[in-house]
Amino acid sequence: MDFFDVGNTSQRADLFPSPVGEDPPRAVTCINMSPLEALGLPELPTDLIRVEDALRSSVAHSDPFLADVAGHLVAAGGKRLRPALTICSAYASLGVTGRRDLERSASTAAIAGGCSVELVHIGSLYHDDVIDEAKTRRGVESVNSRWSNIVAILAGDFLLARASEIAASLGADVASLLATTITELCRGQILELQHTFDADHDRDAYLSAIAGKTASLFGTSCRIGGMVSAVDESTLDALTAFGEHLGMCFQIVDDILDLTADTETLGKPAGNDIMEGVYTLPVICARENSPELRSMLGEKVTQDEADAIRDLVRKSDGLQIAREFANSEAEQAKAALANAKALDPEIISGMCRLVETLIVRST
Repeated sequence: MDFFDVGNTSQRADLFPSPVGEDPPRAVTCINMSPLEALGLPELPTDLIRVEDALRSSVAHSDPFLADVAGHLVAAGGKRLRPALTICSAYASLGVTGRRDLERSASTAAIAGGCSVELVHIGSLYHDDVIDEAKTRRGVESVNSRWSNIVAILAGDFLLARASEIAASLGADVASLLATTITELCRGQILELQHTFDADHDRDAYLSAIAGKTASLFGTSCRIGGMVSAVDESTLDALTAFGEHLGMCFQIVDDILDLTADTETLGKPAGNDIMEGVYTLPVICARENSPELRSMLGEKVTQDEADAIRDLVRKSDGLQIAREFANSEAEQAKAALANAKALDPEIISGMCRLVETLIVRST
């Protein structure tokens, strides 16, 4: 099962244990704990099943071919972290409005918001797989490999359009936010593409790219949870900051794992970034003090050459420096929630434990 995987069936509540203790979050408490376990919220599994149902409904279509293509990665299951963030932010926001004791499950609007951000994510994966010429995704054949690049691009567009329709049903502010987020996703991805096979790609450009392509949607996922709960602007800003810093941490950890984990663990080809000329933070930091590594970057490489680059990065301080960046983002995420005193403390504790699981995952 994927690290955050909720699977592709309609009954998954048995996968999630009862809440964990309420002690202050520490990394040691999160060893061998999945993020959904770390959240420790008994109502979350049921609400994520509602998201799954909403996702399946959103990709249904009278044209069976379109329905099959659009639903391909929905049926494959997935991490569902972004809708979980929307739902948890909605839970936490009920503490602000004084409704938490009365409402122990997410509102219909929160479920719709979670569905919309996940559709944006899945649609972006369709496009990413075309860019990367990926053959697999989430343990199944990618859409571009099974059908074609054109089909994958159009199906990704369809998913983004459906996400926009759902966001519009939640009001103009949510629709505008999602549109801005899609713009940021494109900006980040374009910036990354501009620097492919750029041996002098630097930290600032990398951080700007992941802020757009990853962190923006995490921040929006959290903000929508607060918006549908009608909280004040300062609380919305705190939730957004948490999500953005969490997203930065998530992407840095993912880039670390691309260099340290295997394909089975990742659910996608390990080391693919190097093959594609995408030099992530660990590679950038390792290159800064390694003329040998610098000389190996800047052009297409064979698998053996990519493996040699990975070995050099592993032996350098690049991974440790990247982990320090991830730790800094994690601390900023938790600090953002600490500043929002009105949010439900039980939910905040779970969201902080979620941050810790990412840090443990990178070691």
